[in-house]
Amino acid sequence: MKRMTAETRGALHADPLDLEAYLGRIGYSGRLQPVPAVLEAIHLAHATHIPFENLDILLKRPIRLDLASLQAKLVTGGRGGYCFEQNLLLSAVLQRLGFSVTQLAARVLYQSRRKLPRTHILLRVDVDGATWLADVGFGLEGLLLPVPFGSGREARQFAWTYRAVEADGEWILQSLRNDSWMNLYSFTLEPCLAVDFEPANHYTATHPDSRFVRTLTAQLPTPEVRYLLRNRELVLDRGVTVSRRVLADDDELLAVLAQTFGLRFPAGTRFGYRDDVS
Repeated sequence: MKRMTAETRGALHADPLDLEAYLGRIGYSGRLQPVPAVLEAIHLAHATHIPFENLDILLKRPIRLDLASLQAKLVTGGRGGYCFEQNLLLSAVLQRLGFSVTQLAARVLYQSRRKLPRTHILLRVDVDGATWLADVGFGLEGLLLPVPFGSGREARQFAWTYRAVEADGEWILQSLRNDSWMNLYSFTLEPCLAVDFEPANHYTATHPDSRFVRTLTAQLPTPEVRYLLRNRELVLDRGVTVSRRVLADDDELLAVLAQTFGLRFPAGTRFGYRDDVS
């Protein structure tokens, strides 16, 4: 990890972002310059170390988006979070390193049969004259690496391929599955502030129609396999093949959360998910 000088440590103390703790959380010890290679490396390290999960919602705990709360939960608390938590934390880190970051709002299209509100956040990152889409908060189908932003330009990421295409004045992020392009979400390039996501966060964390209120999920991607826990179904996605098994009970669920996702809860913890929701 880049050595911290006394001046840098003083700045860190004054800054609500504890960069050193974040880098330790994601296991990153490389360069810190605002260049594409660093963007890719930090994006991959974050995506593969901080799981996507909604467990606090099912425990009736509030989801707070201020930076101090994000760090207390995702960094020092060893927990994960969902899109607003993940990408607002990454946004703060990238801006601290000198990247030009724009927060964007998106409408989820993945596995949806109806029009949904804009309840997703992604990041536009401009560096060295190029534009990238960064997103460590979309769960199972989400990015491992940032995607170069340009209509139809394909980005191969290990066993998965993505592209962003323009349609009817919006952009759509797509994932290639079984030789077909699948829509993940649509977005415009209108800049948003962190406060703009507070209403969407409240809806996502509390509204009875929100899937995060009804369904337990923990997800963690790696370059080889993506792990998904949906209620008591454990899915292993290797890009070409997908395997599934159902956990025996909530005690095994707690064991899998700890062993596979690094999410540890006291014995006997029970989450308020609905078994009838797939």
